[in-house]
This record gives sequence, C-alpha cells and structure tokens, in this order.
Amino acid sequence: MKDITITSSFYAYLSRLKWIKRWGLKRNAHEENVMEHSWEVSVIAHTLALIKNRYYEGKVDANAVAAAALYHDITEVITGDLPTPIKYHSQEINAAYKQIEKQAEKELLNLLPAELRRDFQMLIQRDLMPKEHVQIIKAADKISAYLKCQAELKAGNVEFEAAAEHLAVVISESELPEVIFFMRAFVPSCGLTLDGLMKTY
Repeated sequence: MKDITITSSFYAYLSRLKWIKRWGLKRNAHEENVMEHSWEVSVIAHTLALIKNRYYEGKVDANAVAAAALYHDITEVITGDLPTPIKYHSQEINAAYKQIEKQAEKELLNLLPAELRRDFQMLIQRDLMPKEHVQIIKAADKISAYLKCQAELKAGNVEFEAAAEHLAVVISESELPEVIFFMRAFVPSCGLTLDGLMKTY
C-alpha cells in the first residue's frame, strides 16, 4: 500500500457550516444553520430528481444531484450567508456577489489534494454542472426556504409572512413538473405535529 501523506483544511472549513446562521436579518423562532439546510436541500433535490425520472421521463442522475446539493452553499464558509433581499437588491450587487462566490469556489477547491479536485469541481462549481442538476437544486433550495417560512409562521413568527408568500408564488410558477408534484404530495403533511403524523399511519 502506498504511503501518502497529505494535509488539507478542506473538511475543517466544511465543519464550520454548522456555525453559519441563515436568515440573519430576521428574528427566528427556530434558528437554522447552513449545514442542516444543506442536508434538507440535498434530500429534497434527490427526491425531485427521482420524481422527474419516474413520472416525467427524466434521465437525471439523482445521486449526483443529491451530492451536489450537499455542497450547494459551501462557499458560505468564506462569504457568510448573504440574505436574499441584499443579494438581489441590484444587478450590480448580484453580479459582484457571483464573482465573490466563484472566487470562493476556487479557493476551496485549491484546499483539496490535486488528485481530488476534478471530482469535486462537478460538486462545487455550478458552471460545470449539468443544467438540469442546477435547476433541480435551485428548486429544492426554494422549497427548503418555503418549509422554513411555514415552520416560523406556525411558531407565530409573522416576520416570515412576506417571504412565505413570495416563495409560494415563485414555486407555483415553476416550469419543473416534479416541483409541483413534490409540493402536492409531500409538503402538506410537513405542518403536522408528531401526534398528527402518527395518526396518518
């Protein structure tokens, strides 16, 4: 067996995703960090890809989509979570932030051993991903944000009313049939309590 000695801080950076809070400009009843959000987006994206394949004649690699979704916010270990209203406040700010994200992608990739970089490029650099993968991950991201808003509203936090309404409209206008399928099949039960869920068996 080859004796390979390599040191990298790549996973040290990844582990810090759990300290980065989302929705920083709003009062939160339940705080959410980037690591747990990434897991939820990955699970939703995986399901969307499977729905696309089974019901709408898609040929998407659901496992590749899930893996890329896990890394979709990885650059935030460098940039932090920039709230959506700021990110899209103007074309100039949005363009500048995209450049910062791309630079952060490169810096994180450079932390990896050279032999692994090509493998991670397809997971981290959005420009290199298949268009369908990017579409599904973006849709999953919006669904995750919508579920967060609904959980906050259920906790009595009206701070998330406008965001919930906006996301509901954006999701309902999605051109991806798997998104509408997911919203109808899986989302309604997400508002149930544990006792309510157990009664559905």
